[in-house]
Amino acid sequence: MSKLQVKNLRISFRTNNGAVRAVRDLSFDLQEGKTLAIVGESGSGKSVTARAIMGILAGNSMVENGEIIYDGQDLLKISEEDFHTLRGHRLAMIFQDPLSALNPIMRIGKQLTEAMILNNRERRRDGKKRFNRMITLLEQNIVGAYAQQGIDNKQEIKKKVDDFKRFLDRGVQLQSVYSAARESLLKAQDHIGEARLEMKRNDAGAVRDVLTRLVKLGQAGCHPYLNGKCDIRFHEQLETLSGLTRGYTARNADKVEECLQNLQEMIDSMLALTEPSFFAIGFCQEHGMADDLPGEEIADINRQAEERLQNEFMADFLLDVQKALIFSAEQTAKSTKVALEQLQHAKQVFEKDSLVEKDCHAAFVHTAAAVDKAIDPMKIEKDNLSYVYRSSMKTNIDRYFKGLTTNPKEEARFHHDTIKHDKLIAHNRIAAGVVPKNLVDLDMAKANMLRDVTNLIAHYSQLLESPITQTVEDAVGIVDYLRQCASDYGYKLSKAMAKHRSIELMDEVGIPEPYKRFKQYPFEFSGGMRQRIVIAIALSANPDILICDEPTTALDVTIQAQILELINRLKVQRNLSVIFITHDLGVVANMADTIAVMYAGKIVEAGTADEVFYQPTHPYTWALLSSMPDLETHEKLEAIPGTPPNMIIPPTGDAFAARNPYALELDFEEQPPMFKITETHYAATWLLHPDAPKVEPPVIVRDRIQRMQERLHTMREGGETL
Repeated sequence: MSKLQVKNLRISFRTNNGAVRAVRDLSFDLQEGKTLAIVGESGSGKSVTARAIMGILAGNSMVENGEIIYDGQDLLKISEEDFHTLRGHRLAMIFQDPLSALNPIMRIGKQLTEAMILNNRERRRDGKKRFNRMITLLEQNIVGAYAQQGIDNKQEIKKKVDDFKRFLDRGVQLQSVYSAARESLLKAQDHIGEARLEMKRNDAGAVRDVLTRLVKLGQAGCHPYLNGKCDIRFHEQLETLSGLTRGYTARNADKVEECLQNLQEMIDSMLALTEPSFFAIGFCQEHGMADDLPGEEIADINRQAEERLQNEFMADFLLDVQKALIFSAEQTAKSTKVALEQLQHAKQVFEKDSLVEKDCHAAFVHTAAAVDKAIDPMKIEKDNLSYVYRSSMKTNIDRYFKGLTTNPKEEARFHHDTIKHDKLIAHNRIAAGVVPKNLVDLDMAKANMLRDVTNLIAHYSQLLESPITQTVEDAVGIVDYLRQCASDYGYKLSKAMAKHRSIELMDEVGIPEPYKRFKQYPFEFSGGMRQRIVIAIALSANPDILICDEPTTALDVTIQAQILELINRLKVQRNLSVIFITHDLGVVANMADTIAVMYAGKIVEAGTADEVFYQPTHPYTWALLSSMPDLETHEKLEAIPGTPPNMIIPPTGDAFAARNPYALELDFEEQPPMFKITETHYAATWLLHPDAPKVEPPVIVRDRIQRMQERLHTMREGGETL
């Protein structure tokens, strides 16, 4: 499943000498839980693409074409306010230079906790918004489903939905109290480690201060679902520790250590307990059944509470939710038929050789309204084509008709400047270079309009042929979605919990002595440790997508390997989708699932990691492999001759042709298309044309491929992992 889609992206930058074409018609998909490596020399457009995804392009940037689709939104067209909800919370980025990414006069702990608290604030706001929207839609569609059957039970449905909201809110409140107590125990764990650290330093005053706070945290951590079984023993240990704290000296350190060890074991056992099902317990409390629940084992409490919830409310409610989903899907299908007719009519308008502005705007208004109605609001998984239709069409229509006006003016300006330049040269006078033409690509804008309409026609035709199927599992998905939204807006992250999570994150990314490091400044860390801190900050909100912009460039080889291993491990543990940007093909050999090789703003070869490493077909990929150092190559490494082209005036044909020893005459005249090699492997080189001469990769590349294949075969036979 695609997590992120980039389509036909084209980005330029205004300069005094003209527009720099940084990214040219870039397209790729990022799959869920996979790593896409984007590889190329400096200036190839890798970082510009990453910054476009994050919405942090420079002020002189111009997005001339394309879409970046994430969660039913085109990231190129959303507001900065909407980006606040995504950036950091769902999209995170690790920058190349960790020192410049960190505030040099703020402690590391403050930078970590600040990011967490801000992201929690956005998560709560977004959760509340999503919950209110979905619960309103649910009620409306349940009422509509019964009304369709001739049953008017609007008041009954309202009462049932209100009941659901009440016990869901009660469950969130119960969970908040439980979480606060659990947070206190987690922080008490941190204080046990901190107390031991101060005891090693023989700082009696600091030990007394930490132990005093530890006792208070232990008392705040008392909760019937956390320490019901060891409540008496836990309080006894806290009282013992409190007595030892008042007169603490190095002489009674052993007694304190024994007490700390006992508390540590008790807290560990409490934190390992199963979490209560607060959703079900909230229902029982709202309906006066809480006294009948068992008072000992949490598993028994959960089982009985969930049985009552299921039998007395949820079984019937899920059938109503299922009816709502079917009703919403049926209404959407009717709207989809209308939208399909509108689109088929509009297609004739956009197929004309000469577009009429009035007709295009009228077709857009009618189709956009119809497409908006054809979106099923009850579907959690968004229909990206429908969601981005309005913004995409409006952008392309405005761009096309603006270009009709501005292109002649730009042509006239260029012609005037050229004549002026030539006159000055003819009189042996100094003349500034002529700024190249910056024209709107009318053909592309027109093609985009027709593409959007055609794609939706095909999409809607396919949807209408499919039967409407909404199961109880789909209804459970809606209830789970509402529970998650309620949990998001109901959980307020405290500073104490943010500190605990920061210390946990620092430990997770491999920073030793996190309690001590929490209070240090960035300059007190090595380059590798600073990069680990930046990774921890990026992961603090548990994002969906992690963008790594050359995170190992400033590090030595040993630290590089550690950081790469860390990112790989975190990707698996957190099911992250990763975009890894680098200029070194060797860096991504053991971590990328797919690789896109970029040159001069374009992808010149793309495929799985095995395909790009073992069957490379583009001369630029050969050049990157030839220049990649390894331990077994005895020949002199081959440098790539020349320099990248001037992207103010991009080459007419293949941008790599001037540096390519295998270039054909056609490479200098025409840009090669993407030739399909396999279902997953593509390359833009005329050498793949059926009429092109057969050219073998350089000897150094063939030797490397053979060695890599032999090593891979040996490792697989020995049962080793890559």
